[in-house]
Amino acid sequence: MSDPARSPAPVRDPSPEAYVRTLAAYEALNIAQRATNKAALFAALATAGVTQVIVTFDGYGDSGQIEGVDARAGDEPIALPDPTVPFLSAEWGASEPVSRDLPLGEAIEHLAYDYLRDTHSGWENNDGAYGEFVFDVGAATISLDYDERYTATNNYTHEF
Repeated sequence: MSDPARSPAPVRDPSPEAYVRTLAAYEALNIAQRATNKAALFAALATAGVTQVIVTFDGYGDSGQIEGVDARAGDEPIALPDPTVPFLSAEWGASEPVSRDLPLGEAIEHLAYDYLRDTHSGWENNDGAYGEFVFDVGAATISLDYDERYTATNNYTHEF
């Protein structure tokens, strides 16, 4: 019998086709678990009495981040409660998502980053982008107001 500690690591297929297949499986797993994560997050927010969450973000120069996560109960700002949320995430090369309990604020940020990556991949590059997500707990919807920055150049050539 062989010693598992001494067994060689499995050889991965380094071909471009294998990479594309693995990437497609990873992205499909990310998309498949998104609805489950959204439902779990909204259930936790509703249980905590949160009616709306506003997430602001800003990025440029190849980095970006969530600037703020603000919770409301009706029209009143409240501190974001601290329960945990079961959150599924894809891992590279895995066929099933991994479940872990995240603090509510982290789960909100993860979901916001997921939607940014899906809708505006590279939002943090070059001149970047900024905006906000609004999580409407009663309607169970998330809206994104996205502003993209760019540098414009006008060139005029004249010959007289």
